[in-house]
Amino acid sequence: ERIKENSPSILLFPWLGFGHVSPYLALAKKLSKMNFHIYFLSTPIILKTIKETLDKKNSSYNNLSIQLVEFHLPYLHELPPHYHTTKDLPPHLNSTLIHAFQMASSKFPSIIETLKPNLIIYDGFQPWVATMASSCNIHAIMFCVTSTSNLAYFYHQFLYGSSSLPSFPFSSIYLHDYEIKKLDIQPIKPRDEKAFGYMFLKSFEQSHNIVLLNTCREIEGMYIDYVSTIGNKELIPIGPLIREAIIGEEEDWGTIQSWLDKKDQLSCVYVSFGSESFLSKQEIEEIAKGLELSKVNFIWTIKFPKGVKTTIEEMVPQGFLESTKGKGMVIEGWAPQSLILNHSSIGGFVTHCGWNSILESMSFGIPIIAMPINHDQPLNSRLVEELGIGVEILRGENGKIMKEEVAKGIRKVVEEKTRKQVSLKAIQLSEKIKLKGEKAIDEGVKKLLKLLC
Repeated sequence: ERIKENSPSILLFPWLGFGHVSPYLALAKKLSKMNFHIYFLSTPIILKTIKETLDKKNSSYNNLSIQLVEFHLPYLHELPPHYHTTKDLPPHLNSTLIHAFQMASSKFPSIIETLKPNLIIYDGFQPWVATMASSCNIHAIMFCVTSTSNLAYFYHQFLYGSSSLPSFPFSSIYLHDYEIKKLDIQPIKPRDEKAFGYMFLKSFEQSHNIVLLNTCREIEGMYIDYVSTIGNKELIPIGPLIREAIIGEEEDWGTIQSWLDKKDQLSCVYVSFGSESFLSKQEIEEIAKGLELSKVNFIWTIKFPKGVKTTIEEMVPQGFLESTKGKGMVIEGWAPQSLILNHSSIGGFVTHCGWNSILESMSFGIPIIAMPINHDQPLNSRLVEELGIGVEILRGENGKIMKEEVAKGIRKVVEEKTRKQVSLKAIQLSEKIKLKGEKAIDEGVKKLLKLLC
């Protein structure tokens, strides 16, 4: 592929989760349109999916200068190449994937020697990128794809430990005891090089002068200011960068759309827990009973880990599919999320609160019914409540999902009486984001250009 004469080149290097790859790909598109040549570095299995998107006829990626570059992980017997991504990765292999990714870091210097990019933009789990780049006199900056409130919370813990003062200055962002236990959050040990949290914060500290954020001031202004103060970096919000509906998604869309078309405006909830969060049979049953109790129309996508031989019929309560016929649509596997959320019948989104899903919901002005599961999700759901654009479903002991609370949370957002306030705030925020969005992204890119000059 020919590089445009005199156009500076940028190497983008996300972590191996699709929740990370999507915003990086959206950023690649923005930068390429502004005349940068983009190298997109990832494992062959991830690039295969990206290539399908780039090659589609009439794709909005056509004619962009984006070049895919393979990053090979070492061969490990328990981690064949189709597992070089978090998508469909059996949960017990997570730490093996992280380990293999760190082992592959030795290949990075020869990649940058060959490509000679003007700038490298990297993710939160590869602090070695910045060190290796600076030895080649190349600036490397981090693009953080989680929420800044999350970054603020964990960076504060990292700097001050959990017991000592000062205490975290934002009381609405906190974790329940059962979440702390599940996340296994010890105060992050300064030299625990293998800990995810340690790597992430090290990546932040190594970033050259600035850090890019997938958010905007309208959503997280005070957290942006706080992190830039304690972290001593300039933080540049360039979001929300949102995954586009991919061409070909329409084939799944037809049936769903005609089902939604028959429903009243704002009368349905969309229920989805992302592509990498899996629920137990007990949790699925409790959610099903909650949906039934709520008496609200719903579209629910249920995913099972790869290799798990089970069916939706086996996982939901007996008789559930019959009793909710017409009121509910249950889809196994994947669904065109952005198209569903953008439909006028959708009045709420029951979500695990992954950051990409929250940004999508915010952009469309859809109120959120928060059911966080793991990682950064609990803190994201506290931000949703703080912004007033949704409600969090209350949990029982040890975070147990309870059908009555599921029904109550859904009704709060979708029923006429209580809907107004949450809906209004969600719509107002969506309009603010749209108003500022493109401008903020362009300003961020201009600052990048200065870094290159």
